[in-house]
Amino acid sequence: MRVALTGVSGFLGSAIARALHGAGHSVTGLVRPTSRRELVDRFVDRFVVGDHADARCWPELLDGADCVVHNSIDWSMMRPDPPDMRGHLRSNLEGSVLLLHESAPRQFVFISTIAVHHDMMPRAKGPDGVNLVDEDHPLRPMSEYGAYKAAVEAHLWAEHFEKGRNTSAVRPCAVYGIDPKLDRSHGYKVIEALRAGGRYARAGGGKFVHVDDVGAAVAAIVGNEHASGRPFNLVDCYARHADWAAMAARVLGIQADIDFSSPEKPENAFSKEAARSLGVALERGHAGIEAHLRELAAAMGSPGAG
Repeated sequence: MRVALTGVSGFLGSAIARALHGAGHSVTGLVRPTSRRELVDRFVDRFVVGDHADARCWPELLDGADCVVHNSIDWSMMRPDPPDMRGHLRSNLEGSVLLLHESAPRQFVFISTIAVHHDMMPRAKGPDGVNLVDEDHPLRPMSEYGAYKAAVEAHLWAEHFEKGRNTSAVRPCAVYGIDPKLDRSHGYKVIEALRAGGRYARAGGGKFVHVDDVGAAVAAIVGNEHASGRPFNLVDCYARHADWAAMAARVLGIQADIDFSSPEKPENAFSKEAARSLGVALERGHAGIEAHLRELAAAMGSPGAG
C-alpha cells in the first residue's frame, strides 16, 4: 500500500516511516521546507513539501495513497505563554479534521495520545491492585494537547460509524528512544545531571513506550480491517524519575544520591490487550529503558557506557 505520512522527519514520524517501509509499504512523506530528510531518505520514496493544515499540498500528498497516517502537530501555536489558541485550533484541530474529510474514503490512522485520559474512573483492579483502564474508558483530558487529540478522535469515530470508513487512533504515552535531536531524548537530562553531580531528586514518574513499538503498531494497523473503528493504547511500563536515575547510574557505573520517596506504583494502568492484538507485546519494561539509557549514554560520549 502507499501511505501518506505527515510529520515524517520527526522522532516519531521517522520510526513510523521505518516500520512502514519494513512492512513493504511505500511512503509519501509530508515535510516542511526546513525539515531534515537525511534520516528518512531510505524509507520515503516521495516527499511533499507543505503543512498538514494547508490544503494546497493535499492533492500531491494524497496522490495514489491508500492510507493516511496523520502524525504531525504544529507546536509553535501551543508553546508560547500564553499559547495562541486561535492559531492552535485553526492549524491542529481544524487542519486535522479537514484533512480527515478531504482524504476520504482512504484509511486514516491518527496518532493521538494517552493524554486523552486524565480523570480516571474506578475500573477492575489488575493483579497488582492498580486500577486497570482499557480503550473504552471515557476521554477526560487535563491539557489542551489532550483535549485537541480527543476532539479529533470524535471525528474519527463519526467517520467510521456513519460512513463505515476504516479509521483508527494510536495513543502512545511518553515515547522514548534516541531522538535525532539528542538532547530531546528521554533520559538525556538524567544522565547530564548525574554526570555533573551524582544527585537526582525529581519526584513522580510516568508511563513509557519505546518508539519502535509505536512504529510497529502503526504498521500493523495499515491495511488491517480488524483495526477499523478502534483506538489502541500504547503503554509499556510505569517508571519513576528515580527509577530512570537509578538505571542511568548503573549504566554510568557511579554511586548516585537519588530521591526514591515517590510511590513505586501508579494509581492507574492501561490494558495492553488491544495493542497485543496487533502483535505488539509491550514487554520491554525497565530492562528496555535501561538498554535505551546505555545507548543514549554512548551517544552522549559518557564514560562507562560501553
